[in-house]
Amino acid sequence: MKKKVLIIVSNANAIGPHNRRTGSFLPEVAHPYDVWDKAGYQIDFASLTGDTPYLDALNLAGDPGNLRFLTGKGWEDMQKAAKLETVDVSTYDAIFFPGGLAPMVDLAEAPLLKKIIAETYERGAVVSAVCHGPVSLLNVKLSDGSYLVNGKNISSFTTVEEDNYARADVSFDLQTALTAQGAIYHTVDPWQAFSITDGNLVTGQNPASGTGVGEKVKALLEAK
Repeated sequence: MKKKVLIIVSNANAIGPHNRRTGSFLPEVAHPYDVWDKAGYQIDFASLTGDTPYLDALNLAGDPGNLRFLTGKGWEDMQKAAKLETVDVSTYDAIFFPGGLAPMVDLAEAPLLKKIIAETYERGAVVSAVCHGPVSLLNVKLSDGSYLVNGKNISSFTTVEEDNYARADVSFDLQTALTAQGAIYHTVDPWQAFSITDGNLVTGQNPASGTGVGEKVKALLEAK
């Protein structure tokens, strides 16, 4: 049976006191999508509101994977992302949260999202995220009351990377927040590709890590 992946994206298009324009960071959507598309998976999109999501980093459209996404079915489908509350997430083998600054706006607190992530993780499906996408894992509590990230090997966009990217625009530091909820945090040098698997949880550090996250998710799904 064909594997199914649900990509859950932010609806935000601005962040911070200066209304910096943002969205989902193109390669963080396109590169994992490319891995799963080539594997023949069904890939669907959802967002909290069901409104058309925004893309950031369109200046990187010349990258082959990004271009395939923009000119193929990927971007077309992303523009028609379903409203999350209408989606039966229990039918998916994996869920994935791309980064960009947008998730820092609307994915840290959303109660429905937290419930869906906990249920997906506890039924043994894959939960995955890259760069700022792991903000979605914050405040997710499992049925025993513990934080999902507590004791888990995790990566995300780092403090050092944020200091040189968007410190003035974000309301909190993602690495600090994940560590405060008990994550065992892993990093490599800034902007270098890094992704890590812990059970059915896959996370990646930065934009260069999207393909690695996609491949690790694929490895878990193919092993099932």
